[in-house]
Amino acid sequence: MGAAAFCAGCMREKVLGAAAVGAPMQGVRLPKMDRVRLGIVGLGNRGLWALQRISAIPGVEIAAVADLHAGRVANAQKWRAENGHAPVPHAFSGPDAHRRLVDPALVDVAYVVTNWQTHVPIALEAMRAGCHAFVEVPAAFTVDQCWELVETSENTRRACMQLENCCYGEIEMLALNLCRKGLLGELVHGEAGYVHDLRSNFDWDLPNSPKAIGLDGDRQDFWRLDWNTAHKGNQYPTHGLGPICQYMGINHGDAFDHLVSLESNQFNLEAYAKAKYPADGWKARRKIAMGDMNVTLIKTAKGRSITLQHDVCSPRPYTRINTITGTRGILTDYPYRVAFEEKPGDGAAHAFFDEKKAAEIRKRHRHPMWEHAGPLAETVGGHGGMDFIMDLRWAYCLQNGLPLDTDVYDLATWCSVCELSERSVRARSKTMDCPDFTRGAWRTAAPFGVYDVDVAKMGFSREQLEAAAKGAMEV
Repeated sequence: MGAAAFCAGCMREKVLGAAAVGAPMQGVRLPKMDRVRLGIVGLGNRGLWALQRISAIPGVEIAAVADLHAGRVANAQKWRAENGHAPVPHAFSGPDAHRRLVDPALVDVAYVVTNWQTHVPIALEAMRAGCHAFVEVPAAFTVDQCWELVETSENTRRACMQLENCCYGEIEMLALNLCRKGLLGELVHGEAGYVHDLRSNFDWDLPNSPKAIGLDGDRQDFWRLDWNTAHKGNQYPTHGLGPICQYMGINHGDAFDHLVSLESNQFNLEAYAKAKYPADGWKARRKIAMGDMNVTLIKTAKGRSITLQHDVCSPRPYTRINTITGTRGILTDYPYRVAFEEKPGDGAAHAFFDEKKAAEIRKRHRHPMWEHAGPLAETVGGHGGMDFIMDLRWAYCLQNGLPLDTDVYDLATWCSVCELSERSVRARSKTMDCPDFTRGAWRTAAPFGVYDVDVAKMGFSREQLEAAAKGAMEV
């Protein structure tokens, strides 16, 4: 990605920002849907998991599926048949499969679970065809792409939501609840990240995938590795950043102002490949542009600060960090710990609460969605249940005509960090101004609330709820 392309994105943002006012898709109530017709685009690991989870939600009909590979479509249909569900009525495969799926006569929502590079074009096609677009992460990589999604959502009046499951984790939602109750005081600083050892990407062996260019004829799909080979900065920011933005009310009372980004050199990924694979093969010879550790610092309009990390190749335990501090205390994760003052300066937060008190706070302030739907989520699954909570919530919103929890402006703000952090790194950690995709509407927008779902109203039977409470329910 060249410097000229980066500059073009920022220039375009300034023109559009001056020409438009407000955020017309913020807080929009979509028409109530008694039956949500869903089309899943992409049936790899995440797509198949989504199909399995969503098949358990009453009032959501998986009306269509699409994938480049006919075998994946057949696998999805087989799972449906073997688990008591009718085969999906509209199943498409081939290079134009997604175009046949995004038809408002067939589906209301396109659920996009494809590789990163195809997220934006498929989401745009879906909205322009008349469907809402729910897009896996990251939904976009450049400022231009973010603006195009924003404008298309506004022009078509179709929702474009990022499927950020980590906003629905139990501890993340506990933190949101504590923030909204004021128990941490006025929020000051957040820390987030995505630290996940993905060196085994070099080991992938997917014989049914199309040949990747330049891989010596190996039939493997290295799209994620290819992206990290070419780019710097934080190219996967939203898992850690999304929840912090919700705590702080980014785009809902506060906004990103500017950021700086710095990263280490590349050490681990190249060393892993050289140690494990033949010296004359493409794996051992590949040069990786992305440094091991990227640290991005973000300053908000209200003077808060955010530290964001990205490291996908170091031998260290997984963490999203998930730390939020305020004038009264702190919640941090990996492992979960909490401390806050009852009165300013009482010294109660000089050390984290003991395990018993931390567990009591976790139980007493559990988010309502986890309180009411947690047993379902934990039995159906999906990253500990967060995926199911996410799907349950958007389904509940659509069925009841409620605004979705996040919108295209949140998507664009979180994803813009991909380009802005890379531009900063390549310019020796130069400060980058952050676009205001809401065009000033963040000043008056209502903050992220503490939402809930009524699982009985959604149509879950008493038997299902009792089975879930006993841990016996299956998708």
